[in-house]
Amino acid sequence: MSLPATELVPIGKPSFQHALEAARAAAGGQHYPSGALYVVATPIGNLADVTLRALHVLSTVDAIACEDTRHTQHLLRAVGIQRSSGELIALHEHNEAEAAQTVISKLLEGQRVAYVSDAGTPAVSDPGARLVAAVHAAGLRAVPLPGASSVICVLSAAGVTGDPGFVFTGFLPSKQGERVSAVAELAREPRAVVLLEAPHRIAALAEALATLNERLVTVGRELTKQFEQIATMACAALPEWLAADPQRLRGEFALVLHPYEAGAAPSDDDRVLRLLMAELPLKTAVKLTAEITGQARNALYERALQQRDSER
Repeated sequence: MSLPATELVPIGKPSFQHALEAARAAAGGQHYPSGALYVVATPIGNLADVTLRALHVLSTVDAIACEDTRHTQHLLRAVGIQRSSGELIALHEHNEAEAAQTVISKLLEGQRVAYVSDAGTPAVSDPGARLVAAVHAAGLRAVPLPGASSVICVLSAAGVTGDPGFVFTGFLPSKQGERVSAVAELAREPRAVVLLEAPHRIAALAEALATLNERLVTVGRELTKQFEQIATMACAALPEWLAADPQRLRGEFALVLHPYEAGAAPSDDDRVLRLLMAELPLKTAVKLTAEITGQARNALYERALQQRDSER
């Protein structure tokens, strides 16, 4: 699942003429092998985050494959790059396998082709991974051009300490039961976890994460844009924080679930059971807990009954 197309932010209507000249000067003398796919990261909101190498490659390749040709054409015009519509190839999640063969045909002819998703780094919760795999399978080369990424952007501003590792999960399932089950699994994950979410689903995600109580979460909303917000709070406070201002429900979201503080990690599988019982019928919660933890269903059912009775 991809985030909605990012709204570009041409703050002050900037001119990229000097940037294009700088791109030619800085990147023009580098080697760009023919018959190669160039995987190009593009801004996640602020146009000024485009790299000089991205500008040069997008100006000079023979064709550009893109998640949305209209969105990419808008980006190119905004940075002063003129490309005809015939040089753009639509390649998105619904036609990636078929369109990849079109790209490979061009590469076999010795052409250089760039691939861009609507925003950020392709193949990270965006189309592109199947294309790159097909290019490798054909014995051809994929050249990455690093740049903007909402995942790294929100991590850098989260202030995550402790265990340096993190897990990128992306979008959780849209169905409530599957989402609650996924959060129950995250409750057992001691490392930081990066999540992505769309505006129409952020409230449901917040309610699910609230069951993690005092575990910290950093919310990045509209990253790199004019109305960017970054806030850290306990998971239990996330639904109330969103509800406090209708504007907080708008835009694109990247979140970091912080690692457990020392000594705060759950000690047993009862925590998973409690999380699921808070959102699901008792039998369903027991069934999912057994699948997640490997514990015997009968024993879990008895503990569930005890927990339910103790809360009455």
